[in-house]
Amino acid sequence: MFVRSGLEKVKGSDTVTINALMIKRKAIELGADLVGIADLTRVEGLPTVPQGLLEPYTHAVVIAVAISPDIFEQIVNEPTPLYLHHYLAANILLDDINLRLQGEIIGNGFRALAIPASQVVDKVNWMGHISHKAMAKAAGLGWQGKSLLLVTPGYGPRVRLATLLTDAPFETDPILTNRCGKCKNCQEACPASAIKGGSWEDHPQTREEALHFSRCVEKVNEDFAKRPEIGKPICGVCIKVCPWGKPKGK
Repeated sequence: MFVRSGLEKVKGSDTVTINALMIKRKAIELGADLVGIADLTRVEGLPTVPQGLLEPYTHAVVIAVAISPDIFEQIVNEPTPLYLHHYLAANILLDDINLRLQGEIIGNGFRALAIPASQVVDKVNWMGHISHKAMAKAAGLGWQGKSLLLVTPGYGPRVRLATLLTDAPFETDPILTNRCGKCKNCQEACPASAIKGGSWEDHPQTREEALHFSRCVEKVNEDFAKRPEIGKPICGVCIKVCPWGKPKGK
Protein backbone atom coordinates (compact mmCIF):
# COMPACT_ATOMS: atom_id res chain seq x y z
CA MET A 1 0.00 0.00 0.00
CA PHE A 2 2.93 2.36 -0.56
CA VAL A 3 1.33 4.49 -3.28
CA ARG A 4 2.34 8.05 -4.10
CA SER A 5 0.61 8.87 -7.40
CA GLY A 6 -2.20 11.42 -7.45
CA LEU A 7 -4.55 11.60 -10.43
CA GLU A 8 -6.64 14.50 -11.59
CA LYS A 9 -9.38 14.47 -14.16
CA VAL A 10 -11.83 17.20 -15.11
CA LYS A 11 -15.45 16.15 -14.71
CA GLY A 12 -17.77 18.89 -15.94
CA SER A 13 -16.61 22.07 -14.26
CA ASP A 14 -15.09 20.25 -11.29
CA THR A 15 -11.61 18.86 -10.87
CA VAL A 16 -11.65 15.53 -9.07
CA THR A 17 -8.68 13.79 -7.53
CA ILE A 18 -8.26 10.11 -6.78
CA ASN A 19 -5.23 7.93 -6.20
CA ALA A 20 -4.37 4.32 -5.50
CA LEU A 21 -3.79 4.89 -1.81
CA MET A 22 -7.29 6.32 -1.42
CA ILE A 23 -8.84 3.30 -3.14
CA LYS A 24 -6.79 0.89 -1.04
CA ARG A 25 -7.76 2.61 2.19
CA LYS A 26 -11.40 2.54 1.12
CA ALA A 27 -11.21 -1.19 0.37
CA ILE A 28 -9.68 -1.91 3.78
CA GLU A 29 -12.32 0.24 5.52
CA LEU A 30 -15.02 -1.77 3.74
CA GLY A 31 -13.59 -5.10 4.91
CA ALA A 32 -10.85 -6.21 2.51
CA ASP A 33 -7.76 -7.76 4.08
CA LEU A 34 -5.44 -7.24 1.11
CA VAL A 35 -5.46 -4.86 -1.85
CA GLY A 36 -3.09 -4.69 -4.80
CA ILE A 37 -2.98 -2.95 -8.16
CA ALA A 38 -1.83 -4.42 -11.47
CA ASP A 39 -0.97 -2.88 -14.81
CA LEU A 40 -2.90 -4.98 -17.32
CA THR A 41 0.14 -5.29 -19.57
CA ARG A 42 1.30 -7.84 -16.99
CA VAL A 43 -1.52 -10.20 -17.99
CA GLU A 44 -1.39 -9.72 -21.75
CA GLY A 45 -2.88 -12.77 -23.46
CA LEU A 46 -4.86 -13.88 -20.41
CA PRO A 47 -8.09 -15.58 -21.59
CA THR A 48 -11.28 -13.69 -20.75
CA VAL A 49 -15.01 -14.20 -21.19
CA PRO A 50 -16.01 -12.43 -23.35
CA GLN A 51 -12.83 -12.20 -25.39
CA GLY A 52 -11.42 -8.67 -25.30
CA LEU A 53 -12.92 -7.91 -21.87
CA LEU A 54 -9.76 -6.10 -20.74
CA GLU A 55 -9.38 -3.86 -23.79
CA PRO A 56 -11.07 -0.68 -22.44
CA TYR A 57 -9.02 -0.79 -19.25
CA THR A 58 -5.42 -0.25 -18.19
CA HIS A 59 -5.30 -1.37 -14.56
CA ALA A 60 -6.94 -3.71 -12.08
CA VAL A 61 -7.61 -3.33 -8.38
CA VAL A 62 -7.57 -6.78 -6.78
CA ILE A 63 -8.94 -7.36 -3.30
CA ALA A 64 -8.73 -10.33 -0.97
CA VAL A 65 -10.79 -11.37 2.03
CA ALA A 66 -9.18 -13.86 4.39
CA ILE A 67 -11.02 -16.91 5.70
CA SER A 68 -10.29 -18.00 9.26
CA PRO A 69 -7.64 -20.75 9.39
CA ASP A 70 -9.80 -22.46 12.01
CA ILE A 71 -12.26 -23.29 9.22
CA PHE A 72 -9.61 -25.28 7.40
CA GLU A 73 -8.38 -27.07 10.50
CA GLN A 74 -11.74 -28.87 10.53
CA ILE A 75 -11.19 -30.13 6.98
CA VAL A 76 -9.59 -33.57 6.69
CA ASN A 77 -10.09 -34.85 3.16
CA GLU A 78 -13.34 -33.18 2.11
CA PRO A 79 -15.13 -29.83 2.47
CA THR A 80 -17.36 -29.09 5.45
CA PRO A 81 -20.69 -27.22 5.66
CA LEU A 82 -18.97 -24.55 7.78
CA TYR A 83 -16.36 -23.97 5.08
CA LEU A 84 -19.17 -23.69 2.52
CA HIS A 85 -20.85 -20.96 4.57
CA HIS A 86 -17.66 -18.93 5.01
CA TYR A 87 -16.79 -19.42 1.33
CA LEU A 88 -20.15 -17.99 0.26
CA ALA A 89 -20.10 -15.18 2.84
CA ALA A 90 -16.61 -14.09 1.73
CA ASN A 91 -17.76 -13.96 -1.89
CA ILE A 92 -20.73 -11.78 -0.95
CA LEU A 93 -18.48 -9.41 1.00
CA LEU A 94 -16.01 -9.19 -1.90
CA ASP A 95 -18.77 -8.32 -4.37
CA ASP A 96 -20.12 -5.66 -2.02
CA ILE A 97 -16.69 -4.06 -1.58
CA ASN A 98 -16.03 -4.23 -5.30
CA LEU A 99 -19.31 -2.52 -6.20
CA ARG A 100 -18.61 0.27 -3.74
CA LEU A 101 -15.09 0.78 -5.12
CA GLN A 102 -16.54 0.76 -8.63
CA GLY A 103 -18.89 3.59 -7.66
CA GLU A 104 -16.04 5.53 -6.07
CA ILE A 105 -13.89 5.35 -9.21
CA ILE A 106 -16.75 6.11 -11.60
CA GLY A 107 -17.77 9.04 -9.40
CA ASN A 108 -14.31 10.48 -9.94
CA GLY A 109 -14.59 10.37 -13.71
CA PHE A 110 -12.91 7.08 -14.63
CA ARG A 111 -14.23 3.83 -16.03
CA ALA A 112 -14.59 0.83 -13.70
CA LEU A 113 -16.04 -2.67 -13.92
CA ALA A 114 -16.42 -4.99 -10.93
CA ILE A 115 -15.92 -8.66 -11.83
CA PRO A 116 -17.88 -11.13 -9.64
CA ALA A 117 -15.85 -12.95 -7.02
CA SER A 118 -17.18 -16.39 -7.96
CA GLN A 119 -19.10 -16.92 -11.18
CA VAL A 120 -18.49 -19.68 -13.72
CA VAL A 121 -19.50 -18.41 -17.17
CA ASP A 122 -17.76 -21.07 -19.28
CA LYS A 123 -18.70 -24.50 -17.95
CA VAL A 124 -16.76 -26.30 -20.67
CA ASN A 125 -13.42 -24.87 -19.54
CA TRP A 126 -14.63 -23.97 -16.03
CA MET A 127 -13.70 -20.30 -16.32
CA GLY A 128 -15.02 -17.08 -14.88
CA HIS A 129 -14.82 -13.78 -16.75
CA ILE A 130 -11.12 -13.64 -15.81
CA SER A 131 -8.75 -15.53 -13.54
CA HIS A 132 -8.76 -13.70 -10.20
CA LYS A 133 -5.71 -15.76 -9.20
CA ALA A 134 -3.71 -14.52 -12.19
CA MET A 135 -4.87 -10.96 -11.59
CA ALA A 136 -3.97 -11.14 -7.88
CA LYS A 137 -0.51 -12.41 -8.76
CA ALA A 138 -0.09 -9.53 -11.23
CA ALA A 139 -1.19 -7.13 -8.47
CA GLY A 140 1.50 -8.37 -6.09
CA LEU A 141 -0.76 -10.06 -3.55
CA GLY A 142 1.05 -13.39 -3.77
CA TRP A 143 2.18 -16.10 -6.19
CA GLN A 144 0.44 -19.03 -7.85
CA GLY A 145 1.33 -22.19 -5.96
CA LYS A 146 1.57 -25.75 -7.23
CA SER A 147 -2.20 -26.02 -6.82
CA LEU A 148 -2.51 -22.87 -8.98
CA LEU A 149 -4.24 -21.14 -6.07
CA LEU A 150 -2.90 -17.76 -5.03
CA VAL A 151 -0.58 -18.06 -2.04
CA THR A 152 -0.14 -14.89 0.02
CA PRO A 153 2.71 -14.37 2.50
CA GLY A 154 0.39 -13.60 5.42
CA TYR A 155 -2.66 -15.79 4.83
CA GLY A 156 -1.33 -18.44 2.48
CA PRO A 157 -4.10 -19.57 0.10
CA ARG A 158 -6.80 -18.95 2.76
CA VAL A 159 -8.31 -16.02 0.86
CA ARG A 160 -11.08 -15.29 -1.60
CA LEU A 161 -10.49 -12.80 -4.42
CA ALA A 162 -12.24 -10.28 -6.64
CA THR A 163 -11.07 -7.93 -9.39
CA LEU A 164 -12.05 -4.42 -10.42
CA LEU A 165 -11.03 -3.24 -13.89
CA THR A 166 -10.42 0.47 -14.47
CA ASP A 167 -8.77 3.01 -16.76
CA ALA A 168 -7.56 5.05 -13.78
CA PRO A 169 -3.72 5.08 -14.15
CA PHE A 170 -2.95 3.99 -10.60
CA GLU A 171 0.58 3.23 -9.47
CA THR A 172 1.11 -0.53 -9.47
CA ASP A 173 2.47 -2.89 -6.85
CA PRO A 174 5.59 -5.05 -7.25
CA ILE A 175 5.20 -8.71 -8.19
CA LEU A 176 6.24 -11.33 -5.61
CA THR A 177 8.47 -14.25 -6.49
CA ASN A 178 7.28 -17.83 -6.13
CA ARG A 179 8.14 -19.17 -2.66
CA CYS A 180 6.74 -22.71 -2.75
CA GLY A 181 10.18 -24.26 -3.17
CA LYS A 182 10.25 -28.04 -2.79
CA CYS A 183 7.08 -28.25 -0.66
CA LYS A 184 4.67 -30.95 -1.88
CA ASN A 185 1.99 -30.70 0.81
CA CYS A 186 -0.83 -29.77 -1.58
CA GLN A 187 0.20 -32.40 -4.13
CA GLU A 188 0.28 -35.18 -1.55
CA ALA A 189 -3.00 -34.16 0.12
CA CYS A 190 -5.15 -33.62 -2.99
CA PRO A 191 -8.09 -36.07 -2.79
CA ALA A 192 -8.29 -36.14 -6.60
CA SER A 193 -4.52 -36.59 -7.19
CA ALA A 194 -4.87 -33.62 -9.50
CA ILE A 195 -1.76 -31.59 -8.58
CA LYS A 196 1.32 -32.48 -10.62
CA GLY A 197 3.82 -30.75 -8.32
CA GLY A 198 5.57 -28.64 -10.94
CA SER A 199 7.72 -25.60 -10.19
CA TRP A 200 7.98 -22.23 -11.93
CA GLU A 201 9.43 -18.83 -11.18
CA ASP A 202 6.46 -16.93 -12.61
CA HIS A 203 3.56 -19.14 -13.68
CA PRO A 204 2.95 -22.27 -15.77
CA GLN A 205 2.30 -21.75 -19.46
CA THR A 206 -0.98 -23.69 -19.27
CA ARG A 207 -3.30 -24.93 -16.56
CA GLU A 208 -2.60 -28.50 -17.69
CA GLU A 209 1.10 -28.02 -16.96
CA ALA A 210 0.25 -27.69 -13.27
CA LEU A 211 -2.84 -29.86 -12.88
CA HIS A 212 -4.72 -32.89 -14.06
CA PHE A 213 -7.55 -30.41 -14.22
CA SER A 214 -10.26 -32.85 -15.26
CA ARG A 215 -9.62 -34.87 -12.08
CA CYS A 216 -10.23 -31.80 -9.92
CA VAL A 217 -13.37 -30.85 -11.85
CA GLU A 218 -14.74 -34.37 -11.58
CA LYS A 219 -14.06 -34.60 -7.83
CA VAL A 220 -15.67 -31.29 -6.87
CA ASN A 221 -18.62 -31.61 -9.27
CA GLU A 222 -19.41 -35.31 -9.22
CA ASP A 223 -18.65 -35.92 -5.56
CA PHE A 224 -18.55 -32.88 -3.27
CA ALA A 225 -21.18 -30.78 -5.10
CA LYS A 226 -23.64 -33.68 -5.03
CA ARG A 227 -23.50 -34.06 -1.27
CA PRO A 228 -26.67 -32.52 0.26
CA GLU A 229 -24.76 -30.68 2.97
CA ILE A 230 -22.36 -29.11 0.42
CA GLY A 231 -24.09 -28.61 -2.93
CA LYS A 232 -21.26 -26.50 -4.40
CA PRO A 233 -18.06 -27.46 -6.29
CA ILE A 234 -15.63 -26.68 -3.47
CA CYS A 235 -12.89 -28.66 -1.71
CA GLY A 236 -10.40 -26.84 0.56
CA VAL A 237 -8.00 -29.72 1.24
CA CYS A 238 -4.99 -28.21 -0.54
CA ILE A 239 -5.70 -24.90 1.20
CA LYS A 240 -5.73 -26.57 4.61
CA VAL A 241 -2.28 -28.18 4.24
CA CYS A 242 -0.38 -25.18 2.84
CA PRO A 243 2.27 -24.08 5.38
CA TRP A 244 2.09 -20.43 4.29
CA GLY A 245 -0.15 -18.44 6.61
CA LYS A 246 -0.81 -21.44 8.84
CA PRO A 247 -1.04 -20.60 12.55
CA LYS A 248 1.91 -21.72 14.62
CA GLY A 249 1.50 -25.13 16.13
CA LYS A 250 -1.10 -26.23 13.57
